Amino acid sequence: MRIQDIHQQLASIGAKPIHIGRVTRAWLNGRPLDTGTRHQKTEDFLPLSVRNGLPCVNETIDGLARLRSEHPATDGSARLLVMLADGQMVESVLLPRDGLCVSSQVGCAVGCVFCMTGKSGLLRQLGSAEIVAQVALARRFRPVKKVVFMGMGEPAHNLDNVLEAIELLGTEGGIGHKNLVFSTVGDPRVFERLPQQKVKPALALSLHSTDASLRRELLPRAPYFDPAELVELGEAYARLVDYPIQYQWTLLKGINDSQQEMDGIIRLLRGKFAIMNVIPYNSLDDDEFQRPEADRIHQIMRYLHENGVLTKVRNSAGQDIDGGCGQLRARAERLVRTRTRPAETPVLDAIEPATQGIVLAH
Repeated sequence: MRIQDIHQQLASIGAKPIHIGRVTRAWLNGRPLDTGTRHQKTEDFLPLSVRNGLPCVNETIDGLARLRSEHPATDGSARLLVMLADGQMVESVLLPRDGLCVSSQVGCAVGCVFCMTGKSGLLRQLGSAEIVAQVALARRFRPVKKVVFMGMGEPAHNLDNVLEAIELLGTEGGIGHKNLVFSTVGDPRVFERLPQQKVKPALALSLHSTDASLRRELLPRAPYFDPAELVELGEAYARLVDYPIQYQWTLLKGINDSQQEMDGIIRLLRGKFAIMNVIPYNSLDDDEFQRPEADRIHQIMRYLHENGVLTKVRNSAGQDIDGGCGQLRARAERLVRTRTRPAETPVLDAIEPATQGIVLAH
């Protein structure tokens, strides 16, 4: 479902644009749809037909994104397993310092070899209303002042819906434009469309290797870019919006943590309007990938800093609950399969907490 579908439903019960705006703002802030203001009660503003029709609209909105379970972590984050109207599940992450990571697809077609989400392939797109509904849901628990599109899915493959969501969040949603972060593996359409938007978000680009052939192996179905070309496109956007590009680098032991790769990063990013986010891999049991030892991570950080590349370590939120992207959804699906007898059809209501520290939603 898209945002315009919600607006059309409101219009069908007699809401004018000014009414739609107020109801939309209430929704995006996680408040009841009939919330008034300090100076004007709802009954003095919304027409009777709109007030009478709001319960049906509220039912539609509530069904867009329901909290299935909450998984708090010791780092102050909390992973939310969110159920959509059709029973599919996505993940959102409440981040420290009032941030939220949202999903844009159920599954993903890029197939990054180190990402749990990509193992399921792309199941379907999220509508723009389903994307912003994750923000509205999260705001029932905490303030949300920053939204990063780094959850399940590749935002560039759902570009119209993601850009609709960004525009609404950057206007009616009250989120600063640079606190909206569009994360992508790189796609020509992104560099064409973002500069044309009313709300121009910050941009994060998944780099992961300075070697074109290795990057192709790690991101097998991403649009082909030579890393140097990707950085030049990023630099042009950074200068346009006067805000640095965040380059993402999932650090994999023995794969992209070599001295040659570090020198490649320096060659590409020194002097650029950029931040390098080093993300040590969130290892699972029996995983073919591992994160480097802490000493090696510190050595990489120090080397990049000393050679002119602003670098930050970004540990995946919720590591103590195996909370890497797609891991909660994958675990929930495994539980469903395990609990389902051969003659039964899997139902999501069968999901129960499998690890300590999971709090089911009510």
